[in-house]
Amino acid sequence: MFDVAIIGCGPVGAFAANLLGKAGLSVLVVEQEAQPYPLPRAVHLDHEMMRLFQSAGVIDRVAPDMRDTEGHLHVGADHGVIRYMGTVGRPRPFSWSNDYFFYQPELEQHLRNALAAYPNVAVQLGTAFEGLEQDDEAVTLRLSGNRTERARYVIACDGSRSAVRKALGIALDDLDFEEPWLVVDAEVDGPVRFPDLWGVPKAADLQKLSVMICDPKRPATIVPGRGNHRRWEFMLLPGEDDSVLMQPDNVAALVAPYLTDVPHKIVRAATYRFHGLIAEQWRQGRVFLAGDAAHQTPPFFGQGMCHGLRDIANLAWKLELALADRAPATLLDSYQTERDPHVRAVISAAVAAGRYICMLDPAQAAARDTQMREAAKSVSQGTAADLIPPIAQGIVATGMPGAGERFIQPCVNGQLLDDITGSGWRLFSRAPIDAPTEITVVLITEGAIEDWLTAHDAQAVLVRPDHYVFGTGAPADLLAQLEGKLRP
Repeated sequence: MFDVAIIGCGPVGAFAANLLGKAGLSVLVVEQEAQPYPLPRAVHLDHEMMRLFQSAGVIDRVAPDMRDTEGHLHVGADHGVIRYMGTVGRPRPFSWSNDYFFYQPELEQHLRNALAAYPNVAVQLGTAFEGLEQDDEAVTLRLSGNRTERARYVIACDGSRSAVRKALGIALDDLDFEEPWLVVDAEVDGPVRFPDLWGVPKAADLQKLSVMICDPKRPATIVPGRGNHRRWEFMLLPGEDDSVLMQPDNVAALVAPYLTDVPHKIVRAATYRFHGLIAEQWRQGRVFLAGDAAHQTPPFFGQGMCHGLRDIANLAWKLELALADRAPATLLDSYQTERDPHVRAVISAAVAAGRYICMLDPAQAAARDTQMREAAKSVSQGTAADLIPPIAQGIVATGMPGAGERFIQPCVNGQLLDDITGSGWRLFSRAPIDAPTEITVVLITEGAIEDWLTAHDAQAVLVRPDHYVFGTGAPADLLAQLEGKLRP
């Protein structure tokens, strides 16, 4: 009997296995493919994901292959800037850069290799999920080779076509966005050429920005990658045929304006349908959906894989408490309560961006450009990280300043905060207090956290293991509220 079985060993499943394995749980990982998918799919993650890799103990493996970049740029029909979400010169309250690009096969291999450190994690590669049955105690998994395994809980991380989701009969809520795009990955030995862009901040380095060209002639994206990897995404126009556009000559013609006299090699070209979809149920009994099995987002803010890693960070500490009988199993109901609105808000923002990005009428596109430029004069453009809302309900002390926000991670005497305090429950307090052994109490007298407490007019802040703020206020009151939330 395993504590948790994970179906799928892509980035989300492998991260889950590392996080749960580090927590000491017995984990089974089932993956149909023997090797990671050899071509890049996801390419972007943000500072929160780097912090989660810290929590899982894999940051030293993955960080060397990450390329930190400077945000996102949207340009209009005339190739002038209409939206700039850059990070140059902005503070880094979480210490990590806001945006990173990576090569997914490398990341997956790093996460899989890290599992060898955990004797409590069993990995079965080349093993297919074929079905499941649940009872009051556990889930029985039917696997290829006429085999079965038992686990008290199951997390389905098996992608957008999730066999687990289909086996459970869970429907998807369609957010009414579907657009076909051609994705081109290339190895480029030199700088990518951009059209003349007016309005680009002088500090911005175009080679370190993802650039969305909202041109009604053909919307396109140019994305930096790690090393010499670059990605282009081109929207298919009405009446175009996927198979024709993917022909080598047509692909070469599409990227040619950006690669004049620059040596390059096309790695692959494939068409995708960009969707906005969210599962109606994220939990059925002892089985949970996570990552693309639970939701699919258009890629316009690079949050697809980030959503999945947040799912696991949210679910992992709750599973740990429930399995140890330190909280009732009803705690696990807060998973969808917290994550669905969170994901829905970001996907809705991506869908809204997709609608203006994919605008093909020249007159409408010109009007859009004028409207967005006027709005930018009076409204801060922020960064993509600003799209992530606080947790509004669930295991948070709603109504308190800062509740549900992501908590800062300053660097203290050359060390990152989480490396000093650990990543469990933490109470940062101006006054000493006795707390349960599972909560680390950190006395604060100065520095960035003292400034944070002052800004939130609080004596203390209680931070969850996924780095979201439970609440602020008097230390004893926070502990009492937590007890009430975990053991109602």
